Amino acid sequence: MTRADSSAPDVGELTPPNRTLMGPGPSDVHPRVLKAMSTPLVGHLDPSFIEIMDEVQELLRYTFQTDNQWTIPVSGTGSASMEAAIGNVVEPGDTMLVPTNGYFGGRMASMARRAGGEVVEVDAPWGEPLEPAVVSDALAEHDPDVFGFVHAETSTGVLQPDVPALTAAAHDHDALVIADTVTSLGGVELRVDDWDIDVAYSGPQKCLSCPPGASPLTLSDAAMEKVLSREEEPRSWYLDLSLLEGYWGEERAYHHTAPVTNVYAIREALRLVAEEGIETRWDRHRHLAGALKAGMEGMGLEMNAPEEYWLPSLNAVGVPEDVDDGEVCGAVLEKYDLEIATGLGDLAGDIFRIGCMGYSARPENVTLTVAALGDALESLGGSVDPDGGVAACRQAL
Repeated sequence: MTRADSSAPDVGELTPPNRTLMGPGPSDVHPRVLKAMSTPLVGHLDPSFIEIMDEVQELLRYTFQTDNQWTIPVSGTGSASMEAAIGNVVEPGDTMLVPTNGYFGGRMASMARRAGGEVVEVDAPWGEPLEPAVVSDALAEHDPDVFGFVHAETSTGVLQPDVPALTAAAHDHDALVIADTVTSLGGVELRVDDWDIDVAYSGPQKCLSCPPGASPLTLSDAAMEKVLSREEEPRSWYLDLSLLEGYWGEERAYHHTAPVTNVYAIREALRLVAEEGIETRWDRHRHLAGALKAGMEGMGLEMNAPEEYWLPSLNAVGVPEDVDDGEVCGAVLEKYDLEIATGLGDLAGDIFRIGCMGYSARPENVTLTVAALGDALESLGGSVDPDGGVAACRQAL
């Protein structure tokens, strides 16, 4: 029987479960963002949409804390903005210095190689930040064209401290700096201009609490000058920033059909950032994640990252001995409709990854997470004190 002769699939109404998302992303989406996505479509060159594009760019500049003219939402997931950044700035034959201290440093390396770059590594163990002195030595040894680092490493729960020391070292060697801010934008302190970052990319589904589909990217004049003066075109037509400039720049010429609904969504998500105030938002994340951290430690669990480089938006929590992390996450999901995640890469099986991001970063979600994880661990034989965890969490709140 050919497909044309077969009966139509019997697929029922879409009814996904109503989860509380406290994993490494996506986070819960704010009701206002969902409402914005239900508004009527217009064409991607409609005059009203051009105005929306302008607003999104201005809101992104505020959230990135930058005056960069070249600040856009890339049509695609956070990996698209990552590839747009690396694939345009790294030319064939360029050397890019990348970190080894987490899963997403490894992804930087992979994308740089695909762009034709030569990758060299600056060493740091998983779960630790980059040391400025080590970075400086690597820059002196390899003299790279581009230096990349992960500001908030989702795989380890580490926040890179003293970013200005890294960027200053890179610029002393005339290297452009690319920062992965996927799990930091809108959640922890990030100042693109003050910290002298040349390129920063992010995803909307983390601290911005927006569905994936339009992903933040910003480039300095120096970075964009390198992009526009390339001798060889980037390998991706779709993510070629010299072509996208025609759509997101002053010309507003057709390049591709933008994901209109996703642009509506990120506009509303960024409006929420502006209404709250970026510094107030950073403080909220730190306060609520601090209560989550207190709850974890109160029940007897250890954080993967010490206080000096703990990442509030993504908490890496040690898995107790004789407990299977996947079984715990499954129990929490089944009993409480609560999503947390297991470890990645070198830390697989060793940590839980618990987000505290955007609209998910609310007191009721934090207390639920502490209580649910404590219950699941205790029921599966973990040596924990669930009541102590809940008490410590509530006191911190």
